Amino acid sequence: MNNYETLLEGGKHWSLAINRGVGLTLEDVEGGANLGMLLYNPSNLLERYNAPDTLKCQHTLRLTRGHCLYSDMGRIFCSIIEDTLGWHDSIGGTADRELVRRRWGILSYQQARNGWTQNGHDAFLIEAAKYGLGKRDLAANVNWFSKVGVAEDGALSFDPAHSRPGSAVTLRFEMETLLLLHTCPHPLNPAPLYPRHPVRLSLFEAPPMTDTDVCLNACAENRRGFANNRLYQLCSGVQ
Repeated sequence: MNNYETLLEGGKHWSLAINRGVGLTLEDVEGGANLGMLLYNPSNLLERYNAPDTLKCQHTLRLTRGHCLYSDMGRIFCSIIEDTLGWHDSIGGTADRELVRRRWGILSYQQARNGWTQNGHDAFLIEAAKYGLGKRDLAANVNWFSKVGVAEDGALSFDPAHSRPGSAVTLRFEMETLLLLHTCPHPLNPAPLYPRHPVRLSLFEAPPMTDTDVCLNACAENRRGFANNRLYQLCSGVQ
């Protein structure tokens, strides 16, 4: 049963701190959504999501069920325990003001109110500032519901029809985590009009991990990551 639910409309941003043991389901309500996410340790904001380590230690380009999201200190922020889509991006980055200006034009809040053309980089900075973070604290982010492929020559390709209405992914948080979120367009999205697709967020008490857990047993690296979490919780007293 969900304990809290909210709808993050397209082109918006939000942030929240989530306790260990909490589950978060993200749902692409209309299809075509992009949810940018950055993760930090609220007890030590120097610890944040590390995309290269997350991908290379699990031998993957995409994120899906069974994968974990790692910090730059070798700990696991959260595990992907359910996924109806099968591919989420963590190499495409986020769009900045200049990219949005060239592709869709700039409409300010003063001009268009809620119809303004926000970009992911500035959206992250607005939320980051609430916690004393700035430009130097931004890192490579996750883009939930987006699919970016890589050709043999290294060219990146974006699949605009990848995420269907109702696509959902569920995360279980393995340590206290600060999330910065936005629903601004993916930087590779070729849509002729500025895309605005909402994402539903549902928070709940996640079932505890068992010895047969799909994320724990996905690879030896994940077992070491969970061991790092246990040591951190034992020595720091932080949940």
